[in-house]
Amino acid sequence: MKLLLFLFTLFFGVSCFAQKVYSVEYENQADAKVYVVNYENQADLKVYKVKYSNQAINNIGKWFFTTYRNQASKTLFFVDYENQADFKIYFVEYENQAGWRNKSKQHFMF
Repeated sequence: MKLLLFLFTLFFGVSCFAQKVYSVEYENQADAKVYVVNYENQADLKVYKVKYSNQAINNIGKWFFTTYRNQASKTLFFVDYENQADFKIYFVEYENQAGWRNKSKQHFMF
């Protein structure tokens, strides 16, 4: 029983902070609204797209885009205008560049 509880806690704890995301079609389906900026210094979060879901751990800007909504820990809606967004992101080329620039917006991805 204790082992089962431990495994459940371990699985649930990891999945809560995993950055597996799914892009939804409608704003009201999303956990957060994001806007993609053109320059790194405009972003609240620098995002690196990882190839495998097990690489997308914690809230550090490494995202894995899932194929299905039920596989994601967060659903996102990409807005057309900066003022509609909860936070702004910039996609980086290298994994070590990922991370929060504005930590006050970090709660949107928990």
